[in-house]
Amino acid sequence: MKLFTRGIICAVAILLMSGCQTLQQVDRGLYQAAEAISEEDRVTGQRTLSTASRGQQIAQGNQYVQQMLAQEKKAGRKVNAALNKQQYYRLIQVFDRIHTISHLRNERWEPILIDRDSFNAFTTGGTYIVVHSGLMEQLSDDAELAAVLGHEIAHTVANHVFERQTHAQLSALAGSKSARKGGYKAAFTHESEREADRIGILYSALSGYDPMAASRIWARQYKLEGNARALFVHDHPVNAERRNETSKVGQLVNQYYREGQRNPQYATLLNNNVLWQQQQAAKAGEGGGLQALLGTALGAYVQHNQAKQEARRQQAHTNFVKAIESRLELVGNSSPNKQTLDTQWRYREGPQLKQVVMGLLIKKGEKVLRTVAHVDGQVRAGDRYKARFSLPQGVTTSELKTLQVRFYLDDALPVQ
Repeated sequence: MKLFTRGIICAVAILLMSGCQTLQQVDRGLYQAAEAISEEDRVTGQRTLSTASRGQQIAQGNQYVQQMLAQEKKAGRKVNAALNKQQYYRLIQVFDRIHTISHLRNERWEPILIDRDSFNAFTTGGTYIVVHSGLMEQLSDDAELAAVLGHEIAHTVANHVFERQTHAQLSALAGSKSARKGGYKAAFTHESEREADRIGILYSALSGYDPMAASRIWARQYKLEGNARALFVHDHPVNAERRNETSKVGQLVNQYYREGQRNPQYATLLNNNVLWQQQQAAKAGEGGGLQALLGTALGAYVQHNQAKQEARRQQAHTNFVKAIESRLELVGNSSPNKQTLDTQWRYREGPQLKQVVMGLLIKKGEKVLRTVAHVDGQVRAGDRYKARFSLPQGVTTSELKTLQVRFYLDDALPVQ
């Protein structure tokens, strides 16, 4: 398909350069049509769907954050240095190093620290990055904080917010049944998250932060939270997959890493590196219009199919986990201390398993708490195995009898 597209572009370009004014006008018209629904990706140079100019993106994205800040003030919640001076200045310092080597380094951005206990940060497509205080407290390693900030900046660099909006609008107009499904929407976002991870890890390496830090975050999250395969649809890669993918990307871009120093070749490496080679677009009137229009159509088609494939992959694995869960039997439990619950299970039948993770949901008041237990080694049909749970803070083993609890299979993989 790519060779076919390039062949058409080359043929038209030859005609255009021969001086045919009519064809040049047509090509300019095609370029304007493509510009109305897409933009040139800042990272790869390919066309991506978007009906909003950068100015409109900033205005819309910033309006949301400004409304949120007004609500914080009205509720009497502190932000930035008033919330935590040390963490706010640390946020600014790490953010500045990442932002100044990014594709949007010429824009004036502002990091915002808000009072939330959760492990979260986000952007809305404008020039703010909002970080929860809980994330700052959990990430004492500046390289890990840099990985998160680079990931969030990358979402705006790759225009994921408005790309998703435009894709949804055009899919609705086209009557796509797949695009209306929750699994498809989650899968589309899932692929954007993977792209943001790759870009953000490159930013870390170029700005002098350890590019392996991202994989450490997700290794830790996997140990604490597992993957929750069958609990809900995933719009982010599950922790184990994210650990593995970010580790591979970190190893690839490690060659650009200079500890504590900006890579002097960062501007060149942003466009051409081991992860991507930026495409050079032809000019409008010289084949650029046709290239932009075909590139937009091809890019949207590829994204659509990637989302469909990811949705199918997730559903297939969810079905597998549910099927295996139905073959597990709890045969006993004990409590060596008030914070630890040992459980014994029997796997009745099925394929040999690895990376088995058991989960426990606990309903206490209005809260639903979750903890996991990683099972060592492989599990074969007929085996009995143990899963040790460390209970969430505020819950003891003696309380479990009075609370609503549910065991589940968090994840498992078949041994190939």
